[in-house]
Amino acid sequence: MKDFIEGEILLLDKPFRWTSFDLVKKVKNLVQNKYRIKDLKVGHAGTLDPLATGLVVICTGKKTKTIDSLQIQDKEYIATIQIGSTTPSFDLETQIDGHFPVEHINTEILLAAIQKFSGIQMQTPPLYSAKQIDGKRAYEHARKGNNIELKAVEINIKEIELVSDMSEFPTIRLRILCSKGSYIRSIASDLGKTLNSGAHLAGLIRTKSGEFLLSAAQSIESFEKSLSLEV
Repeated sequence: MKDFIEGEILLLDKPFRWTSFDLVKKVKNLVQNKYRIKDLKVGHAGTLDPLATGLVVICTGKKTKTIDSLQIQDKEYIATIQIGSTTPSFDLETQIDGHFPVEHINTEILLAAIQKFSGIQMQTPPLYSAKQIDGKRAYEHARKGNNIELKAVEINIKEIELVSDMSEFPTIRLRILCSKGSYIRSIASDLGKTLNSGAHLAGLIRTKSGEFLLSAAQSIESFEKSLSLEV
């Protein structure tokens, strides 16, 4: 039997369109209702955008003290990127606002462009992000059309590779292993520019967080069912 007050580390596969907080709130409610716990600490070790799916590491009870150490660990993603079109948010949260040529891009050009993103570099976060500016999230300013400037931050793309076939082009899939704070949406947008075209993130799955793997995660439905079976 799990001891959620002493602390558990749960690996969950976040549903599409759920926020990471939605997942934390659901886990907290399920556990508190099951064991009649009045106040249980629950938190996650790394945010995933609503349009992304995959691994979210959730800590309960005393294990929430480990969240900071878990958050700083590297993350791995499978990113689906659409070459030839852009959006203001760099993903499908907003509508396509531009179309660009892709006929000049072949396998050699694509692979060379992808490798330019390997290593330590400065990255500017998307305007549609949760970065704090003047006490508000950047996306709040962006949605109001406010002119804001986000500072570039240092990130480390430790591994990046094409994992799709060119028969799928102009849709491509990349496996990316990166440091904390890396925005895959920004990589998609910057890759489009590097290719003298445009691009946006069409899908994202987190497959790894530190030592934890998506293959070991369970759905929220499976977690709820496992709780119901415990005495």
